[in-house]
Amino acid sequence: MIESAVGWAAALAAAMVIAPGSVLAEDYPTRTVRVVVPFPAGGGADFMGREVARKLQQKLKQTFVVDNRPGASGMLGTQAVMQSRADGYTLLLGTTGTHSTNFATIPGIAYHPLNDFEAVSIFADAPFLLCVNRDVPAANVKELAAHAKANPGKLSHGSSGNGSSAHLGFEALKAALGVDIVHIPYKGLPPAMLDTIGGQIAMTMDSIPSASPHIASGRVRCIATGGRQRSPVFPAIPTIAESGVPGFAIGSWYGLFAPKGTPAPVLQRLSGAVQEALKDEDMRASLSKVGADGLPMTPAESRRYLEDDISRWVKVATDLNIKVVP
Repeated sequence: MIESAVGWAAALAAAMVIAPGSVLAEDYPTRTVRVVVPFPAGGGADFMGREVARKLQQKLKQTFVVDNRPGASGMLGTQAVMQSRADGYTLLLGTTGTHSTNFATIPGIAYHPLNDFEAVSIFADAPFLLCVNRDVPAANVKELAAHAKANPGKLSHGSSGNGSSAHLGFEALKAALGVDIVHIPYKGLPPAMLDTIGGQIAMTMDSIPSASPHIASGRVRCIATGGRQRSPVFPAIPTIAESGVPGFAIGSWYGLFAPKGTPAPVLQRLSGAVQEALKDEDMRASLSKVGADGLPMTPAESRRYLEDDISRWVKVATDLNIKVVP
């Protein structure tokens, strides 16, 4: 009788431990969810953040709002999410910059991309475009390299900030081409593009959704894409790899992250909704429009992908001796 009572009490205790998470997963979300995009409005990260928020709102029948928190190469918004409650109501639109290249180049960074966050899903990957001011006498990468070699230290390129993927990727390209081009950090790629248009800097890398209107209007010229193959959006423009830098690729992946300690059932519910969204025709069309590939990853798959990406950029930063003082 006593053993039965003990067994019943143990089962009840176990149920009480399991029940809160289960109920949370079934009910979640019961109120507005905030998706922090740690970059300015108008860029590739902003587009991806708004797109995933739109689809999660459809799938989970609750309001998802985008909160742009730019600054410090994405670190300000990323750190703000890290410090938020781990309840699934504050999420982060993470990128190659926030979670890989910042970590690879900035000593003492205020957060750890693996230890301080839970991966929900890395869901898309998109190439950067190499865009130059229309007065730069270069129609392709080889001509740009020749112009830069003839004018060492006189050309400049803009990035989304020190330690960002656009910064580190361009440093790798400079090393491959053997050129001296000055780096100018900005608080996001959109302002770097505006200064490229205005002639304050010679060039920048930017995402397809952000750069496309300026390319179409003729205000900048795209001379190469950073994809592993040509973009269906700009099929006539060669890749950097095709242009004399074999194997070179530069762009950004985009993923959804939550603060460390967010309940696993909530992560699974969010991840499942993202994976379902990637099957929808409108989502596939949106990604295709910006030349992005869908990556329907689970939390575990996203973590492994992130580990590999961090290793890649740590090697680049080490090989080129790139360190950034925040």
